Amino acid sequence: MLDVVLLPLLAVIIGAIAAMLGIGGGVFIVPALQLLPLSIDGSFSPQLATGTSLAVIVFKALSSSSSYSRQKRIDYKIGLLLAVATIPGAFLGAYLTSVIAEELLILIFALFLLYVASRMVFPYNLFTWRFSKLSKNGWSRRLVDSDGKVFEYTADIKLGLPLGFLAGVSSGLLGIGGGSLMVPILHFALSFPMHLAVATSVFTMIFTSISGVATHIYLGNVVYTYALLLSIGVIFGAQIGAYAAKQVSGKTLRRFFGVVLVLISLRMILKFLGYA
Repeated sequence: MLDVVLLPLLAVIIGAIAAMLGIGGGVFIVPALQLLPLSIDGSFSPQLATGTSLAVIVFKALSSSSSYSRQKRIDYKIGLLLAVATIPGAFLGAYLTSVIAEELLILIFALFLLYVASRMVFPYNLFTWRFSKLSKNGWSRRLVDSDGKVFEYTADIKLGLPLGFLAGVSSGLLGIGGGSLMVPILHFALSFPMHLAVATSVFTMIFTSISGVATHIYLGNVVYTYALLLSIGVIFGAQIGAYAAKQVSGKTLRRFFGVVLVLISLRMILKFLGYA
């Protein structure tokens, strides 16, 4: 009975944070399913947590994309092209969960959380030099949002496609939407303004998460009851987060939850080592 109340409330918070940062929310959902005292028989294996998380992210991505669409901050053309690259990656990543040991999946996810935490805690501009020498040739893009703000940038899609494939693999393998990698890809490699990177990442996430969860459903890795409970909260939370992203700076929020992710990842590493 506690699950019926706890999971939707938790999902509202996760959905709001994920929508603000342009991520799927799997970095919170997967460890929550594995670490919280839920009433499921036994406990969530990494495979079940991954598949169930991706099912929830489908609804989160649809909800937050509707808000960003009204704000006119989604670059649909490049978002769809990147989806072409992420979809086969998501299929591959989901399949890999069936051949990788559970303990190794826990360790991979914990290390991935540490990476995501570092991107949240430290300013993005510390890493921009890595892409400064890459080709700046690409498509000239110009978007005007619902407030009349003009965004102009040049996107190198040739660089984005292989990086998008890797984001798709991480989505299917780890149960995330892929936004943790897609936002930096759009912002750094494709020169997207940050607000457009967040919005377009969420849009691309629809296709990535559907591809990954289709494979997980085939493999029997989705617990539908928990996916439904989490989706109810995520849908509402995503609307809140998409609105808040337009109103406030996410710098402090990123750093705060970066610290939270470090604590979660350390907890999962301890579980991998047999101390938790």
